[in-house]
Amino acid sequence: MTQSVLVKLTILGSGGPIPDPHRAGPSTLVQAGGLALVFDAGRGVLMRLAGAGLLPPMLTRVLLTHRHSDHITDLNDLITMRWAMSPLPNPLPLTGPPGTTELITRTIAMLDDDICYRIAHHDDLHEPPRCDVDEVHDGVAIDDAATGVRVVAAPTDHRPVHPTVGYRVEHDSKAIVIAGDTVPCDGLDRLCDGADVYVQTVIRPDLVAKVPSVRLQDIVDYHSSVEDAARTAKKNGVGTLVLTHMVPSPAPGAEEEWIDMARQHFDGEVVLAQDLLTRDV
Repeated sequence: MTQSVLVKLTILGSGGPIPDPHRAGPSTLVQAGGLALVFDAGRGVLMRLAGAGLLPPMLTRVLLTHRHSDHITDLNDLITMRWAMSPLPNPLPLTGPPGTTELITRTIAMLDDDICYRIAHHDDLHEPPRCDVDEVHDGVAIDDAATGVRVVAAPTDHRPVHPTVGYRVEHDSKAIVIAGDTVPCDGLDRLCDGADVYVQTVIRPDLVAKVPSVRLQDIVDYHSSVEDAARTAKKNGVGTLVLTHMVPSPAPGAEEEWIDMARQHFDGEVVLAQDLLTRDV
């Protein structure tokens, strides 16, 4: 009997925009068919990649869900170290929603001083870093016949942030959904349909309401609550729901509260993410 090929999920960063000493910014690694796919590049992503046993030159592709700062904070570091650590030219394949090409152009322009320093110092560096960018909004992002890995994107709803996308990674009859920031919507339902694992950024409106900051309370209307994520998981027959990018970060000892809230609406497995949490699918 042929053994099923492993698909592995690693939460690189489980935090949100508010700095947390225990949680890096949002980023998720999916390894399937020999490919290493990183979704978003939040604060501390390279440190967490190292913790997962990977370095920037080893990545197959980076995929962005949207351009909110907390999801791309360390994209510049990833681009720089991919370039500086590769012995030969090694352009970074990168996928994101429309507007990503312009984002990468601006990011590399921001790095101009550092690029000039490194080229002047290292005789084997002759050109700046390069990213091979694909933009996707609704459709296939990767279809790799050699490995059997397929990644599909669909539009999500994080307005006024637009466009935003979520991704579904398929391999060996397994499916993992990386939703990013969104409220429930048709595109999210399509991605989640029958998925083995659904990774969703979530907030707790009941806790946010207690913080005397109008700016923080503004986040409630364009993120999924724990209950929203659980209902989406149930509606679409998901196997495991992974809650990540929690706002506010769960207080020590309160993690089970978040899981219990989800279980009131979803009878599958519920996991509260921690940095470097891994799941074999």
